[in-house]
Amino acid sequence: MTITLNHTIVPAVDNETAARFFAEVMGVTYAGPERHFAPVPVNEELTLDFMTVAQPSPVHLAFDVDPQTFDGILSRLQSSGIPYGSEPHAPDNGRIDHPLCPRGLYFRDESGNLYEVMSPA
Repeated sequence: MTITLNHTIVPAVDNETAARFFAEVMGVTYAGPERHFAPVPVNEELTLDFMTVAQPSPVHLAFDVDPQTFDGILSRLQSSGIPYGSEPHAPDNGRIDHPLCPRGLYFRDESGNLYEVMSPA
């Protein structure tokens, strides 16, 4: 059996706010809370389970996406006025010239989690 990541816990100040934010930016569906988690299916294999914690320690999550998905994410960030940038230490420089791929960006949520989106073109 191949090893795949099934889910990961993402710490948040407010799990539902963080789940809605991530889902809206990434163009995926958030259907509501389940017990103490706010799960967001990213694809058929991976779910991010946002969990409210008193003092979240931010995590870094990186995603490979196709060019069309990247364009959608970038458009949603821009139209919502959400800062993004090309470097992890500058996720608000407004650039997409990522150091590891032709186009990429970083953005943060209110809990400080750093999301990275990379596209091959």
